Parts: sequence; C-alpha cells; structure tokens
Amino acid sequence: MELLGWMEIDALSRVVLKEIGTLGPAGTSSETAATLLWEKLSELPSEPQLSLYDTYEGACDALLNRDISHFIVANAYRAVNEFYMDTRLALAGAFIMDTPLYGLAKSRGNDALPVRPSIATHPAPAPLIAQLLPAPFAQGKVMIMNSTSAAAMAASGGFSDLALTTAPAVDHYGLEFISRTRPIRMVWSVFVLDDLDATAADIHRENADVVPR
Repeated sequence: MELLGWMEIDALSRVVLKEIGTLGPAGTSSETAATLLWEKLSELPSEPQLSLYDTYEGACDALLNRDISHFIVANAYRAVNEFYMDTRLALAGAFIMDTPLYGLAKSRGNDALPVRPSIATHPAPAPLIAQLLPAPFAQGKVMIMNSTSAAAMAASGGFSDLALTTAPAVDHYGLEFISRTRPIRMVWSVFVLDDLDATAADIHRENADVVPR
C-alpha cells in the first residue's frame, strides 16, 4: 500500500505519536491505513503501535480516554459525521489510500455453496456485492457486520456462506476468493484530541524516540 495524497493540519504537529487506534480485528483496511499512517508520522523506524477496536466509536472513546494518541477512520463510514461534529476532537490530517483487494470469499473446503449464498459484509463496501458476485450465484441474505474482518470470521465460522472482505483477512482467517477482486480508493481522516492547552514543553517531555513530523 502507498499513500496517494496527504493533507496535514496544525493540530497534528503538536501531538506526540504514541499509538494509533482504528477499526479491527486484524485484516481490516483500517488496520492497513493505520500502519501506513504510522510509517508517515514516525521519523525513526519502529514497529507500528496499533490498537484495534470492534467499532470506530470504540477507537474514538480510546482517544477521548487518552489510551491512544491518534484515531483514524474511513470517510466511507456511514457515521463519520459524528466524529467531525464532536468538539472534543480535532481533525489533524487526511490522506488517500487504495485499500487492500476486496472480494467475495468462502471458507476453504466449503465447495457446496447454495445458489443464493448468505453474504457477511461491512455496510460501507456492500455495493461491491452486485459487482463481484459471479455466475451462477445470486445474492442471498446480506448479514451486516462491524468490519470486513468480522465478515471474514463469520464465513470462517460457518455463520455465512460468503464474506465480502479484504485479501489480508482472507489469509488471516483461512478463506479463499471465489470472485475477482478490486481495491477501493478511499479518503481517511486522522483525529487527535482538541487539547488547546498542549504546549511544546509537554511534547518535549515525551519519549524522544518516537516523534511526529
């Protein structure tokens, strides 16, 4: 993955990079975006410090509790406006990134798919189902999940026939694609606490090994 465009706001420069929170579990596009953000903000090579949450709201709560320093959310998320309107948060930056490849996947060894398979998906990429579902299948019940990785877990555990999910999640949860795949070009927003009392002295007291740009 690569960062295709970057916009930084003053709020970012006054916040020390400690840990980035976003939507999990492992294998989401959000995790990939958070890893890319860490590489962008960290001046020294280091293992990304990421915390993955069941929902974007959970990641936001962690920021408000100061458990993480940065919160990242996909602008395709249906409730992203809630974060923009929250006066406790400050938009610190935004970037464009192509997601990992998305596709429809089944559990390995599950070769008895019905003609109308049930499909687990996060709501944001759900329109891809009609684009990607190959013949002779027709769309069955759509099961809304909190993330693309949760969708992969549903297919892996036999709770759905298929999952609309990412290539990292397919590998992580033992699935295989039955459809063609495609990325999604998406904007991601980076939030920090709107703490106007932060000072340079506060920043310099932090661990100098990890600093923001």
